[in-house]
Amino acid sequence: MQFLLLVYIDDERLAALPQDEFDRHMHHCFVNADELRTEGRLLQSQQLELPSTARAVRHRDGATRISDGPFAETKEYLAGFNLIEAADLDEAVRIAESMPWTRYGAIEVRPVRDIDAVRRRVGA
Repeated sequence: MQFLLLVYIDDERLAALPQDEFDRHMHHCFVNADELRTEGRLLQSQQLELPSTARAVRHRDGATRISDGPFAETKEYLAGFNLIEAADLDEAVRIAESMPWTRYGAIEVRPVRDIDAVRRRVGA
C-alpha cells in the first residue's frame, strides 16, 4: 500500500536551527531515503521551493484565475513529500517518525488512493 508523507515546515522554528544542525538533519534524511529506496519502500521524494514561488490556478464561473502562491492562514507550509510503500498506516507513521522535520513542523501521512481502481470504475 502506498502512502504520501507530506512534510510541513514552520519557517520560524527552522530559521532558529543552526546551519550545521540543519545539514546533519538533511544528511540523515538522505541516508534514510537511500536505505528506504534500497529496501523498495521509498518510491519518490522531492523538496519544494518556497510557497512565495507558487501560483494557484482556479477555474470559477467560466474563467481561469491565477494568483500568487497559496494563501493559507498558517505558519507551516508544504516543503516536500515522500511517496513510500508500507504494509499499513502504522508502518507509514513509524517511517514518518524517523524524519527530523517533525520537530520543525509536521508530517502528514496519507494513504494514496488506487487511481487505477477509480479509472476502471469510471470507464476511462
